[in-house]
Amino acid sequence: MKAVHLVLIIGLLAMASSGALAFDPSPLQDFCVAINETKTGGVFVNGKFCKDPKLVSANDFFYGGLKQGDTSGSLGSAVTPVAVNEIPGLNTMGISLARVDFAPKGLNPPHTHPRGTEILVVLEGTLLVGFVTSNPENRLFTKVLYKGDVFVFPIGLIHFQLNVGKTNAVAIAGLSSQNPGVITIANAVFKSNPPISDEILSKAFQVDKSIVDAIQKGL
Repeated sequence: MKAVHLVLIIGLLAMASSGALAFDPSPLQDFCVAINETKTGGVFVNGKFCKDPKLVSANDFFYGGLKQGDTSGSLGSAVTPVAVNEIPGLNTMGISLARVDFAPKGLNPPHTHPRGTEILVVLEGTLLVGFVTSNPENRLFTKVLYKGDVFVFPIGLIHFQLNVGKTNAVAIAGLSSQNPGVITIANAVFKSNPPISDEILSKAFQVDKSIVDAIQKGL
């Protein structure tokens, strides 16, 4: 029985450890304002080097002017992140946000956040949103959102937003990580550095190599 209990305890500890590693660490003090220069005032470590609390000011928790992004690009959308790099005081807090602006027909293309779940609220306009589940189902969940509507994209799953209205659209996204990261699928696959070979991409997508080359040039 002791051996069984030992195996059970080890298993539970392993599960707890894997769960803890999957998300941002919990704060070990009131705050841990991130700093890049570790030689001056870097006295605490919790995810990043932290500023001495005696040197912290209100500005470390502030971001001014979350303004409209430039949507004149080919996709017609712009994402303005407000994460730990923009607000050092977010370090260890496990949250961040982004403003997403859309021109009419603008697209925030299929992408993932490897370290955060996203909750999106529409401030203006009409958005078609969706996400795809993992293999083998690859099930697509879609919904048209209007002003005031809220939608959740589970952590790590491919998702998108498309402005299906005739006017500009604006949304705010909250994310469950101080630095959720973003992987834009098209860029990751067709614009990697160094590039993935045409042979691999043409076989993976079941298209001619000339089409792969055209996509890479277009991006």
